[in-house]
Amino acid sequence: MEENLFNQLANKYDTPERKELAKIIAGEIKTELKKSKNQTLIDYGCGTGLVGLELAALVDRLILMDSSEQMLEITKKKIEKANLRNAEAIDSDFTKTGSDTKADIILVSLVLLHIPATQEILSQFYSALHPQGKLMIVDFDKNENINHPKVHNGFDHSNLKSLLTDAGFHSTEIRTFYHGKNIFMNRDASLFLSISQK
Repeated sequence: MEENLFNQLANKYDTPERKELAKIIAGEIKTELKKSKNQTLIDYGCGTGLVGLELAALVDRLILMDSSEQMLEITKKKIEKANLRNAEAIDSDFTKTGSDTKADIILVSLVLLHIPATQEILSQFYSALHPQGKLMIVDFDKNENINHPKVHNGFDHSNLKSLLTDAGFHSTEIRTFYHGKNIFMNRDASLFLSISQK
């Protein structure tokens, strides 16, 4: 059901609001990728590539992963149009199978809230990273005003830190970097960036 939903959304996904939020997120991530020129980055749950494609010039190889074929079709067209030689789009779902692809950095932007089994997916990310690899998560801070059966209502920093530690990560830093109007289920919300080391 969930995948069909994202397939249905694909053609209407790139709204002005989503593009604006993606620029803000990409801007925050860029500051963390200054020394990543020779590294491989996976943008997991990349959607239509709104965030990941902004980062292509900062890494050696960009792998955009999603389980929605329609989203990936749009991403592939964008890669071709921009003539990005170091980017590729791959159909992958870590919740069903692990990854054969390894990376130095995994970015998970506004994806974790859609995955019910948080601990399991964090362990999959840990496995997919090279030694000393980095996991970067952008998501919403815990928001008690939001209640949806299919979506986490954001994440508490200390709780997320514990889950990351249990998955094997260390030296996790989490900071809130943006407050926006109507950005989470049409409610005001804040975004955090979490960076963990393998």
